[in-house]
Amino acid sequence: MRQMIIIPAIDLKNGKCVRLKQGKLNQDTIYSEEPWSVALSFEKVGAKRLHIVDLNGAFSGKPENVESIKKIVDSTNLTIELGGGIRELATIEKYLELGVNYVILGTVIVENKKIVKEACKHFPDRIIAGIDALNGKVATKGWVNVTDILAVELAKEMEDIGVREIIYTDISRDGMQTGVNIDATYNLQKKIKIPVIASGGVNNIDDIKKLKKIDIYGVITGRAIYEGTLNLKEAIEYCNAN
Repeated sequence: MRQMIIIPAIDLKNGKCVRLKQGKLNQDTIYSEEPWSVALSFEKVGAKRLHIVDLNGAFSGKPENVESIKKIVDSTNLTIELGGGIRELATIEKYLELGVNYVILGTVIVENKKIVKEACKHFPDRIIAGIDALNGKVATKGWVNVTDILAVELAKEMEDIGVREIIYTDISRDGMQTGVNIDATYNLQKKIKIPVIASGGVNNIDDIKKLKKIDIYGVITGRAIYEGTLNLKEAIEYCNAN
């Protein structure tokens, strides 16, 4: 059984660290006005990788929090994956040059597969596909639009195109701390060979243990850390020891 990685999340809205409930921009809680300080606190307790979402960008379709992202990159040694409104090759290149390690593509993996193919060709091993689903069906544009596309089928297609990983988010559980959708995550992982990172619904250490049992590559957690129901240091140490 492989070692599962815990990836803390920072969602950026207007330069601040926030969390949303079910991806709704008007249901946000501000946790910090200094996201780089939050990133540093994660690094100090053992985190190696950080998940950043440009929430404004996810809705507008263009980069909106570049200054805060750069400050996080410059302030830490964390491996950084970034998503939110990245729909052009020029934007991918800009972020990679800024020091971001991996770029997460979401809406374009449904609406413009040509860009995904070109991105994987020009930036090999740097592209992650973010698949957000509601009842097994893919949602796009900041989760506003739910399609008829099955998440499992899209994951297979992304694997064939050449993305390095899949981040699978269950929208109904994201930011709700109601527990991870283990069955859906496991089902997706069984159908593809590339790593799957679970996202959405983590509440406490029990969720981490359940995911570890199905041998998932990694898990993203945000609100549970901020609300104190999950101790990040404890979760990282558990995964390192088991």
